[in-house]
Amino acid sequence: MPFSTGTITNTRATGTASSTLVISTRNLNIAAASTISIQIFASVDSNTFYTAYVDSFVLAANSYNVRTYVIGGNVAYEVQVNSSASQVLFSVFGIDEFGNMVPNQGRTQAELSFIAQLSPII
Repeated sequence: MPFSTGTITNTRATGTASSTLVISTRNLNIAAASTISIQIFASVDSNTFYTAYVDSFVLAANSYNVRTYVIGGNVAYEVQVNSSASQVLFSVFGIDEFGNMVPNQGRTQAELSFIAQLSPII
């Protein structure tokens, strides 16, 4: 099931910008692995988005994975995630250059928006 964070503004004008994204994935299925897909789109000028990262991996049953992606220098970004099986939970959090979570740049599973499919790679 694919999900999106929606577009997240990442500037210092009103606070702290994220330098890194932390994406956590938990497979609650105790019997089946799941193929995970991650796409991160970013913008350096607020007008044009580009594909910053495309990642895919298999998450074993009843396991957990944490991955980080450098996003510093972008004024906006969007994270899209997908799993090949149900019972997979995601969270996405922006952290600053000191390793602190950036307010308003965290999304738990309940805050992610369901989308029909992952966007085409730009």
